[in-house]
Amino acid sequence: MEDRATERLIDLSHVIEDGMTTHKGLPGPVLCDYWAREQSAANYDDGSTFQIGRIDMVANTGTYVDSPFHRYADGKDLSELPLESLADLDGLVLRRPFENELAVDADAFNGLELRGKAVLIATGWDRFWRTDAYLQDHPFLTEAAARSLIEGGAAFVGIDSHNIDDTRARARPVHTLLLGADIPIGEHLTGLEQLPDRGFRFSAVPPKIKGMGTFPVRAFALVG
Repeated sequence: MEDRATERLIDLSHVIEDGMTTHKGLPGPVLCDYWAREQSAANYDDGSTFQIGRIDMVANTGTYVDSPFHRYADGKDLSELPLESLADLDGLVLRRPFENELAVDADAFNGLELRGKAVLIATGWDRFWRTDAYLQDHPFLTEAAARSLIEGGAAFVGIDSHNIDDTRARARPVHTLLLGADIPIGEHLTGLEQLPDRGFRFSAVPPKIKGMGTFPVRAFALVG
């Protein structure tokens, strides 16, 4: 019980809000009432009222997880991802401030024990969330870094920037390699500065949806 008393849950997700922009060129979510409280009042004699919300959004909204199906037509979709690849993972934070360099290369992982871990790349880019600066010239992983993560046996890879690939190029080698190796990708994480480098458990679980490759998550860490 004493150990449980020292544990903390740390939220690593952005809030999804009406009209927000996650990706340039993709529509923001539209949130509204499907069943408003005022409408529901007529259905009950005890004064009860209820709200049923409605949201229209693309899957790549807010903090989300990519499954292999996002990149590959025959890859695992959200419903097929094993919970072991998304929940209660041993976490590791690699700190690479964007002020030093945007590209995170393979040598950043030298000497790190990656096998079975959620590897979270903390660049500090999340401070620009919901600004024009967030959407361009952001930190990213190189193709060599992706190969290093696969060879090291990483179970999940996440980053706190706009994209895990360099969006200035017309290719997506990191998505191609990681998702091809059945390693889920988390993008638009936030708050990684609150985590220790080691010694925490990480979770980022999307709904169990058939035929979709990406969906928002409530990513969080248990530290204690």
